[in-house]
Amino acid sequence: MANAAMSKTKKKESLGDIAKTVFYALLIAFAFRTILFQPFSIPSGSMKSTLLIGDYLFVSKSAYGWSRHSMPFSPPIFDGRLWGAEPLRGDVVVFKYPPDGRTDYIKRLIGLPGDVIEMREGLLYVNGIAAKMERAGEFIEPYEGSVRCSERRVIDGETMCVKERWIETLPGGPSHVVLNADDNHGIYDNTGPITVPEGHYFFMGDNRDNSLDSREPRKVGFVPFENLIGRAEVIFLSTKGAFWEPWNWRFDRFLSDIK
Repeated sequence: MANAAMSKTKKKESLGDIAKTVFYALLIAFAFRTILFQPFSIPSGSMKSTLLIGDYLFVSKSAYGWSRHSMPFSPPIFDGRLWGAEPLRGDVVVFKYPPDGRTDYIKRLIGLPGDVIEMREGLLYVNGIAAKMERAGEFIEPYEGSVRCSERRVIDGETMCVKERWIETLPGGPSHVVLNADDNHGIYDNTGPITVPEGHYFFMGDNRDNSLDSREPRKVGFVPFENLIGRAEVIFLSTKGAFWEPWNWRFDRFLSDIK
């Protein structure tokens, strides 16, 4: 009887130890995700060719300080940011979609508070200065019906979507690759001057004619500083299929810095 009682006690202690281990592991994971880095996967093509569908990223949560959106489910426990740091023009940023405050978006930061942003026949102007553009070949991918292309081309019997590839240098900022399909695609390529209000930012996707971003004032519009989650830093895994299928992994993109 004594041995049976001791066995039950040991089982309880063992279950208790397992529960503690799981609890602490979850607590550490929560703290890591909230304070340091959040994993993020790319679900759409709005940032091609910088980011592809199936890229898995680490997003730095400390880059701009912390807001309620730094935590899962964005609990309304405080307003503003703690230890906020200003983002830089050209950063690739994950933020909460302003209309619902829940959906994660990832775009490139183009306009800072007080900037005047304008798209004129497909060319970006920041405070009246045109971004420098250098042609960098073509970007070719399988054609999908809803995607805008410079042209459609049949290659090996498959219809492909061809887009112009450019290196864009922001005024006073860094260079990055953008894709262009059309120089006169409505508000995407001809916005008129837009002044970014204080405490807000203006974002655009690198896949310029296939991105829902701040050029759509009734949808994304200006993004409040509070909505910024963090800066995209590195691609840690990339795949053309499910992440557990190594035969679909794009090894050349592993551990790539995001620029």
